[in-house]
Amino acid sequence: MLKKEEEKLNQIKGAITDLNRQAMETTKEVLACLEAGNIECLKDIKISAKKAHAKSVEIDNMIVTTFALYHPEAKDLREMLSYLKITNEYVRVIDNIRVFLKKFSSNCSKDIEIKSILEYTTPMIKSCYEALVGISEIIDEADHETIEKFYQKISIEESKTDDLYAMVEKNILHAMNENHDLSLEYFNLLSALRRVERFADRTLSIANILLFAKTGRELEQL
Repeated sequence: MLKKEEEKLNQIKGAITDLNRQAMETTKEVLACLEAGNIECLKDIKISAKKAHAKSVEIDNMIVTTFALYHPEAKDLREMLSYLKITNEYVRVIDNIRVFLKKFSSNCSKDIEIKSILEYTTPMIKSCYEALVGISEIIDEADHETIEKFYQKISIEESKTDDLYAMVEKNILHAMNENHDLSLEYFNLLSALRRVERFADRTLSIANILLFAKTGRELEQL
């Protein structure tokens, strides 16, 4: 690999790391609010889907420019093609966090049994955060065996989120049937939590793309 080409690839990796860090920091803020049982502080968390999109476009342009100037081959080509897919996944992650914050905080009225919902929401967000931590490790890792271990960890966190969503969905649907006056609020809370589940799905998708980028192996080959 040419020195300038290597510098460009490292620059692209750094930009991907920045996107992941942004998602991690915001998710950590959300988790802190939920662990404290402070729904109001969710309204103070600032997140911009437009900025995330602009960053993803910037990274995509860096990748396209690198293609044009250096014509990377083999592993480097595979990595950069993978990063093109990853940027879009991060935009979806950020948007899912944004919608969750808006819907969840605006529908937690005083009549909602919020404690029973937080019992599942908090560990869902924690699993998403742990998955992002795992992704940050994969980005900087070169050893294939270690990468696969982090991938499996992320897969477990995503599976936890699915299970937790199924449980809270059952409870919320029951609450909707018991209290028709609050059915819209409960429905919106469920919609917000659905965004968390999708957030987790996106982290697994990013991990899967990174797995291929780093090792050249598809998920089905593991």
